[in-house]
Amino acid sequence: MEKHTYQTGIIGNCSFLAHVNKNTNIDWLCWPRFDSSFVFGGLLDKQKGGEFSILPEGEFESKQYYLENTNVLCTEISNNEGTYKITDFAPRFNKFERYFKPLMLIRKIELINGTPRIRIKCRPFYDYGLKILKPSRGSSHIDYTGSPEEIRLTTNIPVNYVIDEQFTILNETKYLILTYGSPLEAPLNNTAEQFLRETITYWRLWIKHSSIASFYQKNVIRSALALKIHQYEDTGAIIAASTTSLPEYPGSGRNWDYRYCWLRDTFYVITSLNHIGHFEEMERYFSYVSDISFSEKERYQPLYGITGEKLLNENILEHLDGYLGNKPVRIGNQAYEHIQNDIYGQVLISLLPLYTDHRFVFSERKDSARWIGYLLSKVELTIDEKDAGIWEFRNITNTHCYSNLFQWAGCSAAEKMARSIGDEALIEKAISLKDRAAVHIENCYDPERKVYTHAVGSPHLDASTLQLILMNYLDPTSDRAKDHLIALEKELETPNGLFYRYLHSDDFGKPKTTFLICAFWYVEALACVGRLDDAIRKFENLLQYSNHLLLFSEDVDEETGSQWGNFPQAYSHVGLMNAAYRIAIKLDRPVFL
Repeated sequence: MEKHTYQTGIIGNCSFLAHVNKNTNIDWLCWPRFDSSFVFGGLLDKQKGGEFSILPEGEFESKQYYLENTNVLCTEISNNEGTYKITDFAPRFNKFERYFKPLMLIRKIELINGTPRIRIKCRPFYDYGLKILKPSRGSSHIDYTGSPEEIRLTTNIPVNYVIDEQFTILNETKYLILTYGSPLEAPLNNTAEQFLRETITYWRLWIKHSSIASFYQKNVIRSALALKIHQYEDTGAIIAASTTSLPEYPGSGRNWDYRYCWLRDTFYVITSLNHIGHFEEMERYFSYVSDISFSEKERYQPLYGITGEKLLNENILEHLDGYLGNKPVRIGNQAYEHIQNDIYGQVLISLLPLYTDHRFVFSERKDSARWIGYLLSKVELTIDEKDAGIWEFRNITNTHCYSNLFQWAGCSAAEKMARSIGDEALIEKAISLKDRAAVHIENCYDPERKVYTHAVGSPHLDASTLQLILMNYLDPTSDRAKDHLIALEKELETPNGLFYRYLHSDDFGKPKTTFLICAFWYVEALACVGRLDDAIRKFENLLQYSNHLLLFSEDVDEETGSQWGNFPQAYSHVGLMNAAYRIAIKLDRPVFL
């Protein structure tokens, strides 16, 4: 089977994300929010997904790349008539002492050589492909009606050529500015150029203000830039991916909507950004979690909507073909109903620096004792309870090693927080709960095989238990940690250096693709136990599983190296960043401040 990779790059500004295909089409764009209906959804249906392309007549060659250290994407198109370049970006920069991040997609078309003829196709849809938006001509714009707010395309290309999809010779720079809600009411050319300059400056300054070690720095930079635009800045929520229903492998039925904020995933994202010196994202997330915390009377859900919505009902859209014909297409995610008890610990750990890092003023944290006590009470309520676990089994519950590990780690974090605010009662409670969690973890240990299984009473192994080493529950220098790692790699590592989550059957049968973040966890664990040469070799091997823009999917087929699952997956980029960070520390590589 031929290797499959996703042929898109992403652009975004922390208000929206768009996928730009190598064939110039906007394959995916949801407005006005990450979890709204798509306006362009060709990823999931070539007909009902609409189109926004800038193509020559006949066959062509394409080259796609990011402007260095930015989220500005360039696509060069060449044929026998000439070559032109499309620069796609979402404006983001400082303006009036806050971030300017409008619902605006800007496409700049530049002639490189020759006299190519181009045709613009702009066919937006709404209601997930059920509603074709109707175009109406303006003097230098086209209004598309039928969505909740007006969508406008402003351009210096004759609007009749755009509506009629007529070829025109490209002999000067052209601009296409698509807006949602607020139309462009400013000079077209100058505004596009100004926004481009300021957006490039913003992203390059953001990278300059990062502390990134020299070990595979280029890859870490690209992953960091990708992660950054997965935060919905208005509330602080961070989504797992910008897409829905890209299958874990063809015909699997494992097609999920990832456009929501998983509290677990966010812990890993925040950790990776903290490693490179970015804390603004954590502070925004603190506000998001605080709002959720004090509105939840019972327990946390594993995931929420980007403005804290609790009901994320899962529906199947029968009218859409699905990615490469893979149905079902789902919106919503039934996992919001699950019991997943690791998340309380992960919220505590993700916000620990706010109480232990003296770059933050601890006294600014209001209601700290109440907030820490609230989370510890949730741990106490759930610590002896079976749950669905990290992999969100839909009809299986267990006392999962991973869940109790993060309750243990969360209580360790709570203990440190409580010490920083001088609350003896909270210190005592955190220590007591930490000890209770450790009892459950030890009940997962199999002394004959010298390994921790995935759940109490289960013989199965699971890559999530690599976290026992990464979270320092097991001393990385101990024989127990080294033996545990050997047992996991013997069963779950593939000949090509990838890693399965697990190999036992779940609600959908046995998994057929590997989960990329598990391979990066494996690399981290190798570095932790002192097998540094192995860690570097395995890390370098994993880099081949990106697409042409260094972007990674959720899943990888072991046999073909194909990318599958939602894309790009925040988890996978987090894995790369954390593995590189761990190796750099062991190598004592310099960090560029």
